[in-house]
Parts: sequence; structure tokens; C-alpha cells
Amino acid sequence: MRMLLLLLLFCHVSSQVLHSLKHFITASTGIPNLPELVATQEVDELLVGYCDSNKRLDLKQDIAKSFLTKYPEQFEWYRQECLHLLPKFKAYTNTLMRLFNQSRGVHVLQEVHGCEWDDETGEVKGFMQYGYDGEDLLALDPKTFTWSALRPEAVTATLRWEANKYLTESYKTSVTLIYPEQLKEYVEYGRSVLLRKELPSVSLLQKTPSSPVSCHATGFHPHRASLIWRKDGEELHEEVDHGEILPNHDGTFQMSVDLNLSSVTPEDWTRYDCVFQLYGVKEDIITKLEKDRIRTNWVKPSDMTIPVTAAVVVLALTLVGAAGFIVYKKKKASSPPSSPDNNTELSEQLNPET
Repeated sequence: MRMLLLLLLFCHVSSQVLHSLKHFITASTGIPNLPELVATQEVDELLVGYCDSNKRLDLKQDIAKSFLTKYPEQFEWYRQECLHLLPKFKAYTNTLMRLFNQSRGVHVLQEVHGCEWDDETGEVKGFMQYGYDGEDLLALDPKTFTWSALRPEAVTATLRWEANKYLTESYKTSVTLIYPEQLKEYVEYGRSVLLRKELPSVSLLQKTPSSPVSCHATGFHPHRASLIWRKDGEELHEEVDHGEILPNHDGTFQMSVDLNLSSVTPEDWTRYDCVFQLYGVKEDIITKLEKDRIRTNWVKPSDMTIPVTAAVVVLALTLVGAAGFIVYKKKKASSPPSSPDNNTELSEQLNPET
């Protein structure tokens, strides 16, 4: 659901220790079985909170649950913010629909805002950006607190928003005072979790002999990491496809990088290796490109011993199962994450009966 991403790339040899607080808000119209508004909060790329227009408020990590239990005023602030998001974003969406001469249909308005904090230099940078129907729309300049139109149709919106002095001051207070203070409190409270270092397991994967070889690292923390392919010790930039850093359910991260070997002879494979680098860790994890290290579920046609009829049946069942899995994943992706145990006192506070 996040079309707006601010990518934070860090080299593991950098001296900076950057932390981030991000809020992602998605408001939609005309989409059945989906809350009109969904908002999430991330600290150092770790999902810690979720709320939606169905008045559902979930805390997704133990660090968030214990932090907001200890600081109930912070919890109440988040709850009130969530309750006021829907009417505000409905008004924004209606304004944009008028500007774009739209009367109905499916439309999506997204916002990402928050801040970055360098806990060594103390430097804080705020950010705020909007997107509409899958395209960038507006961006806030954190120095001048003026809006930049990222598409021609947004010029009118920038003029209207800048004319609203209360709105401008609200944004300024949020990105310069409220968010940095919240981020610093989170980092201080959850230092043992947010600043821990965990190395990943690294595997070489390949679907078929003609497919690219994927170097996959999973289970690392923090998210400030890099994964590259090298040839003769030099980083490769061509024939390489880098994937994004993605979160795991346990609070760690995963990433992959693919290498196209279509023009590489088997004799030259030994000249290649995959290197994982984690911020704050001097030693790299180096994985040599060797055939016996590659994991695959591909089976040679000559090795198949299943009769043709049975193979067709198995294939049909597999396709049905795969289709069911895809449908399940789509349903799961379009449904809000599960809430905490309703028997707990914290869950009763999060989702009071209305």
C-alpha cells in the first residue's frame, strides 16, 4: 500500500548513526472491503503501530507496547491523531477530486511524513510528501516550509495550502518539534532493540539453470546494510538487479540481489562472489559463486519418474493450490493486520467499544 517511499541508503563504513520516524497514511475512495483510511508508524524501518478508519489501533512490536504503556500521554496523542485523520483526508481527497475534475471512481491519496535524526551530530531533518492516484503530488521544503508542486495540477493545491497559515504552522511544529522528540524517546527507550546488531544467513538461489542467481540475505538488523555482487573483487553494476530491503515478521530484515549469468561461462563462475555488509560490523559475509552452494527446486525432465497422467494431476493440483495461495495473499494484504490479544488490558485500551 505504500507507493511513496523515502529510501535511506547508508554505507556500513559511514560514521553517522541515523534514526528515522515515518508515518504512512493511505486514504481511498471506491475500494470495497478496505478501510477508507489506513495509517502506520515506523521507527528505524520497524513497523510499530497501525490504525485505520474502523477505529482500530494496534501496536505491532513489544517496544511500542511497553513504551506507550509507560507513557500513556503518548498513547493518547496517537489515538487522538488517528481519530482526526479520516475527516481531514476526506476533505483533502474531495479538494483534489475537484481540482482534477473527478466526480467519482477509485482514488487514492497518500502521505508520508516524519523525520531523521543523527544521534552523533544532533542534526534533525523533517520531511512530508503527498501522492495522488499513484503519482507524486506535493513535497514540503523543511527549510522554508513551502510546498513544491510535483505535477502541474498540484500548483493550485500548493497555493491553497500555503494560504492556510494554521496548517503551515501545524506542519512546522510536527516535523521540527513533535516528531524529533518522539523519535529520540523511542530510541532511548528501545536502545537495546533498535541498536542491536544481528548478522543474516546468506543463500544463493536459482529457479532454473537459465535464471539469474539470487544472493539472498535474511535475519539482519539494523536495516542499514548493503548486498552486492563482485567480480575479481570489484563491485558489479551491470547485469545486476538490486531488490529493496524488506521487513521480516520478527523485526529483522531481508534483501536480495540478482546476477544475470547468461553471458558468463562456467569456468568464470569462481571469479564471482556476493558480499553482505552491515553497518557497524567490520567483517563482511562473503559467499563464493559455486554450483554446489546454489539452492533450487528445479527438477530435470529426465529425472522425473512420475507417470505422465499422474504428473498432469499433480500439476493441476499445484496450480489450484497456487491460485488459492495467491488469492489468500491478496485477501491478507487487503485486510488489516491482526490486533493484539483482546484479553489483555492494553488491547482493551487500544480498541475500546463504541
